[in-house]
Amino acid sequence: MSSSLSSTAVQNTQQNTQQNNDVHRGLKTRHISMIALGGSIGTGLFVASGATIHMAGPGGALLAYGAIGIMVYFLMTSLGEMATFMPISGSFASYSGRFIDPALGFAMGWNYWFNWAITVAVDVSTAAIVLQYWFPTVPIWIFSLSVLMLILVINVLTVKCFGETEYWLSIIKVLAVIVFLVIGSLTIVGIVGGKAPFLQNFTHKDAPFAGGVPAVLCAFAIAGFSFQGTELIGITAGESATPEKSIPKAVKQVFWRILLFYILAIFVIACIIPYTDKNLLGSDVTDIAISPFTLVFQRAGLAAAAAVMNAVILTSVISAANSGMYASTRMLYSLAKEDNAPKVFGKVSLRGIPVPALIATFVVALFTFFMSIFGDQIYMFLVAASGLTGFIAWAGIAAAHYRFR
Repeated sequence: MSSSLSSTAVQNTQQNTQQNNDVHRGLKTRHISMIALGGSIGTGLFVASGATIHMAGPGGALLAYGAIGIMVYFLMTSLGEMATFMPISGSFASYSGRFIDPALGFAMGWNYWFNWAITVAVDVSTAAIVLQYWFPTVPIWIFSLSVLMLILVINVLTVKCFGETEYWLSIIKVLAVIVFLVIGSLTIVGIVGGKAPFLQNFTHKDAPFAGGVPAVLCAFAIAGFSFQGTELIGITAGESATPEKSIPKAVKQVFWRILLFYILAIFVIACIIPYTDKNLLGSDVTDIAISPFTLVFQRAGLAAAAAVMNAVILTSVISAANSGMYASTRMLYSLAKEDNAPKVFGKVSLRGIPVPALIATFVVALFTFFMSIFGDQIYMFLVAASGLTGFIAWAGIAAAHYRFR
């Protein structure tokens, strides 16, 4: 890093630390690790992974998730270095504005806020669909509003309350994946579930790479979407109690946990379920019974698999919505602090919560949810547009780190 850039960055660090003192540094390393984990391990693993295997075959799916995982590692170490040096809530949007161009920081900040505000609405809708598994006669909008209000309450309290909630929700997901890996491994070698499949599905028909290059490229796109959420580590830096210690540690922990969970889980699914199984193609959160995790549990002889996975997926989408509400609120707060948004969004409560930014995000999420009921085409357009934001954020992280160095 040049001496002039270093001097400027140090001054900016001091300035932004002072600006962000309004929020409370109440997040510990375990909170930060689980917030990022909760934002990236969700329906992409529990549900959509089956469609990836069906599309590209077991080898194509493993290649896609492995390659994207390595790319994410370099991105997260880059973000971790900047977040440790400049622990502010604006994260990569602020870094892009300082090291590249203020206009880019403005665009990335609003783009990322829009993404998570829309995603919160998608997640609460998904949670309502999952709840209808148990209560099919209750209108879906009642569940959606209830979940959205629950998330609002969690986020309007202290940041420590948010961190603890996210920690325990993520613990449930982690335990579910560990149990799945253990039972799946026992099924692969034939200890449970009857005849041992071993690796025979990797040579089944066109496996391990089915569908050729186009299918593998599509799998790369799905894998990229699945890993989105790891960048939440950067946003939590502004409220970390000891960012110089917790951020580097959290970056390493989250990467290896996510990579191992995804790679091992897909390997287990691919060993037990042939990629030609039509249930994998139909993997969708509206039908928990054909989640690839459910299929593996059923092959192992666990009759209650659908109900168990339903509960896990419910905690997963609530966790993702909770993280999304936090991320979008802090991004809008940071934009206001840098004069890129109305100043009212930079105000915080006595507990250190940016309540105006939280309310604005809640209103947008609520409006988006109602559009999903009364205007499907507009809603799907917004969801599709927001889906690219994660990749834009990653590109911004890489570019900002290049200029930072």
